[in-house]
Amino acid sequence: MRVARLIFLIAISSLLGCGIIGKEFDETRGWSAADLYNKAARELDSANYKRAIELYQKLETRYPFGRYAMQGQLDVAYAHYKAEEPEQAIAAADRFIKLYPQNAYVDYAYYLKGIVNYNRSVGFIDRLVPTDQSQRDPGSALDAFEDFAELVRRFPNSKYAADARQRMLYLRSNLAKNEVHVARYYMKRGAYLAAANRAQYVIERFQRTSAVEDALQVLIDAYERLGKDDLATDARRVLDLNRREGRFVDDSLPPDEISLGRRIWEYLGMDEN
Repeated sequence: MRVARLIFLIAISSLLGCGIIGKEFDETRGWSAADLYNKAARELDSANYKRAIELYQKLETRYPFGRYAMQGQLDVAYAHYKAEEPEQAIAAADRFIKLYPQNAYVDYAYYLKGIVNYNRSVGFIDRLVPTDQSQRDPGSALDAFEDFAELVRRFPNSKYAADARQRMLYLRSNLAKNEVHVARYYMKRGAYLAAANRAQYVIERFQRTSAVEDALQVLIDAYERLGKDDLATDARRVLDLNRREGRFVDDSLPPDEISLGRRIWEYLGMDEN
């Protein structure tokens, strides 16, 4: 009995010495950069985002240089986006931009940042029951607008520029509407001067948006409450004239949903290696 126990203890000691017991088994041990990348790409395409992120991180840790690491750093930003991890997605995109500012596909990183901020405030309930986007906290909308503006400024001929411009128009319209919501809130609270200033801001800064018509109406109401009848009359004259001339624009249509993916990299033929 003692001999059998001694043999068992020796066997356990040998296994511990070899690292078989005491370490978590890692099937990727010894994989090449190509193996890690291709497996991560397949997991990403299969919507196994957490596993894909894990594999991309292993790729970067083991093989920090080369084309696989470069591509993996951009792919992991997309994986975080699909995993509904906006902060991590933006951080990964920013890191790619910092490391590869001259890369032929860096415009995708700027675009992805805009898309993440564009969608980050939309929760599960909002997907089921659409709500007025203009009544949201404008923080993410402002970030998205700046991201898209940076893309268009740096890469006016990018394949993503046209969609970015469309989204900027939509965001600008919603930002203007948000200002009108704030102005109306001030009206309800009796802060008529603040409401007038907010409405005037919309009229001056957000021309060619549908919010201008509503801002003029708020401006008229605010001036009347303040006893500034001359200013109210002038504002009403502007409102009536623009209505007669048909100068007010309609709401910008929401952009179509996009299907981002790894298609950008197909030109490199990475998956064929």
